[in-house]
Amino acid sequence: MVDKILIAAGILMILGIFLSLYRFIKGPDVSNRVISFDVMTVISVSVIALIAHFAGRIIYLDVALVYALLSFVSVVVIARYIERGL
Repeated sequence: MVDKILIAAGILMILGIFLSLYRFIKGPDVSNRVISFDVMTVISVSVIALIAHFAGRIIYLDVALVYALLSFVSVVVIARYIERGL
């Protein structure tokens, strides 16, 4: 039963990535694109954690953690650039 719920959650995550990708492409300004990029990275980290569960490989969680840290730093750098330039 838990695996069926996790599969449904994975499908919803992939749907969320596609909706965020649509906002990334059609966003009227840069701030919408940055927010949608951040949403896509958060969902991607969740998908990597889900894959780690199904594959039974704990090492994938390390990959998800590194990816989350890099995406956080990139969003902070982009936000700082938008606000006042580098």
